[in-house]
Amino acid sequence: MTAGSAGWLPLSAGERSVAIEVLLNGPLSRTDLSRRLSLSAGSLTRLTKPLIESGLLVEAPTAAVAAETRQGRPSRPLDVVAGSRSFIGFKITEDTVYGVVTTLRSEVIARHDRPLASRDPAEVVRVLGEAAGELARAHPGLEGIGIGVGGLVRDRAVVVDSPFLGWRGVPLAALVAERTGLPVVVENDVAALVEAETWFGAGRGLDRFVVLTIGAGIGYGLVLGGRRVPCAEEDRGFGRHWILDPSGPLTPDGERGSAVSLLTVPSIRYQVQAATGRERTYEEILALAVEGEPMAARVVDEAARALGVLVAQIANFVMPQKILLAGEGVGLMDVGGATVEAAVRVHRHPLAAPVELETKVSDFHDWARGAAVPAIQVLVLGEAQGGTSGMPGRPAG
Repeated sequence: MTAGSAGWLPLSAGERSVAIEVLLNGPLSRTDLSRRLSLSAGSLTRLTKPLIESGLLVEAPTAAVAAETRQGRPSRPLDVVAGSRSFIGFKITEDTVYGVVTTLRSEVIARHDRPLASRDPAEVVRVLGEAAGELARAHPGLEGIGIGVGGLVRDRAVVVDSPFLGWRGVPLAALVAERTGLPVVVENDVAALVEAETWFGAGRGLDRFVVLTIGAGIGYGLVLGGRRVPCAEEDRGFGRHWILDPSGPLTPDGERGSAVSLLTVPSIRYQVQAATGRERTYEEILALAVEGEPMAARVVDEAARALGVLVAQIANFVMPQKILLAGEGVGLMDVGGATVEAAVRVHRHPLAAPVELETKVSDFHDWARGAAVPAIQVLVLGEAQGGTSGMPGRPAG
């Protein structure tokens, strides 16, 4: 495999701002683009010329937007050709590698999954390489690979600590790049999902936005000023110390009554098994709760109340425009949504604005799609390794 056309790089700060604005909001007329970025016509021409010549931007048909007139001639709007470049996104779980191919605008055009025989880094790299090779054969000209990992990641390259995989200090980006011949960007999976939803999903165009994930663990991401806020505690298990009910259940992975003990899929399954002596899947527990089975109904009801308290706490302190609830545990909303909403109301001021809570039914392919977005940011737009990304600022010029 060989890397795609990385000849776009490096972009100046001004070029990057223009490219991101068109990527997220195009097609845009030159007048609209100048207004959005506070640029003169001359500055915009100077910044867009190399982007057009490199193929990152194109002049779209005038029918794409209302034609503007300058010196008596219609001006063609600027856009990206989303399908002209593609990226691989991988999400690594304890037993499977989930892969997708996305366009430049993070649209999934292919999926490919492979089981993991073990979580040994060498085995995982081998599986990633084979999966990337198969995807590359079907989609020539791939630009690069993004990988999402549950754990602490340094410089978008090294997995410092991943409890889910049992890894410490694994230089995953370098290992996979050597195996595939493609540039690789590694990111914490929740951080990558937040980036994807901020750029292309539920948080697009919002100033204050929160992503809350429930599944094997609890994930939390905060966006302020249109940019994800990084933190040293990212994916360090803070959910096990986020106490929602001091008299709540105690489970092996969390403090008593913590978000982890009350809301995660393993904890909910543990509670039901400990009480009944019978192992159930998460989906079976939700179905039993609907049917009125006492233990399942009690556990699910406690989880729904806890989720409502958590959402209310986030809303009270962050005041987001929207909270996105995602992850493989969001089926809780289908069963306990009314309880969640009631708990939110109880823990909010009566005159507080309603919380906009959006639920995203997702699977691990959504996490893989999220992993591709940091690759798009770094490999196409030249975002700094390890830095945060977000809406473009005002360019110089």
